[in-house]
Amino acid sequence: WGACTHICKSLFPSPFQLAALERQVFDFLGYQWAPILANFLHIIIVILGLFGTIQYRPRYIVVYAIWTAVWVTWNIFIICFYLEVGGLSKDSELLTFNISRHQSWWSENGPGCVRKEASMSGIKGLDGHSYISVIGCALEYRYIEVMHSSFQILIALVGFVYACYVVSVFTEEEDSFDFIGGFDPFPLYHVNEKPTNLLFKQTYL
Repeated sequence: WGACTHICKSLFPSPFQLAALERQVFDFLGYQWAPILANFLHIIIVILGLFGTIQYRPRYIVVYAIWTAVWVTWNIFIICFYLEVGGLSKDSELLTFNISRHQSWWSENGPGCVRKEASMSGIKGLDGHSYISVIGCALEYRYIEVMHSSFQILIALVGFVYACYVVSVFTEEEDSFDFIGGFDPFPLYHVNEKPTNLLFKQTYL
């Protein structure tokens, strides 16, 4: 049982870290500042959960379990954003904090997408600018983002189940250790010591 637990600890966190880093890279390429901050916080919490698993710190794992609920909520919001549910618009600048008009990196670099750039010289006020069009995409970028978020939700749910399992295992180990007297502040065998005054009398005699 101990060997199995050790193997699970060493293998389990890898998919979580890789998925978070992959998401962070593509959000950086698309200058999506809100997802970048969310991904950064997610990576920190994943590392915290990994540390708690290795160092037997159930509180850290509980923090990770609570964060998975927040992470699922965030990814549901991203799905609604790109599917334009509830009045949201994928063309808005909400994810960039209105700093820029950048969109998802997949909007121009999706599978099969061909990026064409046409000069707008000769048009008054638009000299030096160019018109960019993207054609031939096999899959619209918003669906790629939806798939990314759906995968993150799946990973988070698996992580939540695993976190609950690890916390329960740690709790059982602590209870069993307490049962055999591991945390008993008093020793199992007490030595009856004689009072000091009695020892003094014996010595005097």
